[in-house]
Amino acid sequence: MKSLIGIIVIAWLVIGALAAYQRGYFGNDRDVNCKTTGDTVLTVVAGPLNYVGANPKVDCNVKVPQPSN
Repeated sequence: MKSLIGIIVIAWLVIGALAAYQRGYFGNDRDVNCKTTGDTVLTVVAGPLNYVGANPKVDCNVKVPQPSN
């Protein structure tokens, strides 16, 4: 049973990586920053959901509360 789950997880991530490749996320001409890295990782994790309409995006401009001084 564990090996079946492992195979499913690997297949899921391979399909996600293929979707990221098709979207051009692995090209050398892209800047490496929070948004591009986040979009790539979310696309890989979303796996086959990319082929049924998912297009995950990251918003790196979220304001995090700062501790008081």
